[in-house]
Amino acid sequence: MKLLLDTCSFLWICADAPELSRRARELFVDPSNEVYLSAVSCWEIALAHSLERLRLAVAPWEFVKAERERHGIEPLALDEDSALQLTLLPKRHRDPFDRMLVCQALVHGLVVLTPDRAIAQYPVRTLW
Repeated sequence: MKLLLDTCSFLWICADAPELSRRARELFVDPSNEVYLSAVSCWEIALAHSLERLRLAVAPWEFVKAERERHGIEPLALDEDSALQLTLLPKRHRDPFDRMLVCQALVHGLVVLTPDRAIAQYPVRTLW
């Protein structure tokens, strides 16, 4: 299975946080699954850090790369098809980061690993 981490899922994996569900943790560590972190989540992390809404021990560019590598998570660039998918997405949710993650999941056939019920309102597969 190809999993796309929601931003909060990535942060909880990095922190080994209790908010990460047991099922999400099992899916993440299953070696048969491919796990991706979107450039969109990197942007969200960088923005939250710059607005002082997210504290990190190191700069975002160091944190994301080191944690991705430590956990064996592949990067996922934001491509043209995913960006243009936004025009076809129903207007059920206003969070631009979540909406782009949905678009990437749809275009690339990914399952979003997220607790966010707003994301689950879209025609995309989610697991938690």
